[in-house]
Amino acid sequence: MSEENEWDHEVSSSVKEGAEDRVMIPEVIAAMNKMKKHKAAGLSGPVADVIQATRDIGIQCLTDLCYGIIKEGCIRDHWKSSVVLPVYKPSVL
Repeated sequence: MSEENEWDHEVSSSVKEGAEDRVMIPEVIAAMNKMKKHKAAGLSGPVADVIQATRDIGIQCLTDLCYGIIKEGCIRDHWKSSVVLPVYKPSVL
C-alpha cells in the first residue's frame, strides 16, 4: 500500500552544472565487469577481454581516456559509428 505525504514545496539542493570532474577507477572496473566476454572486436579494436588482461595498466588507460573525453567535451566521429556484418552460423544437427 502506498502512502502519500504532503509536499511543502520547499526544495533545497546544490546545483552542479556540467560533467563530473573525474572518472574514477572503480567506476571503470564496474563498467568493465558488466561487459560481455568473448565478443569480437568492432571498428575501435579492443574488447573487454583485452583490456581486462592488461589489468591495472589497461584500466588506468581507459580511465584516462574517459576523463579526456569528458574534459574535451567531444568524442571522435569514427567512434560514433558501427558496422554490422551478418555471419552465417550453420546449425549443428
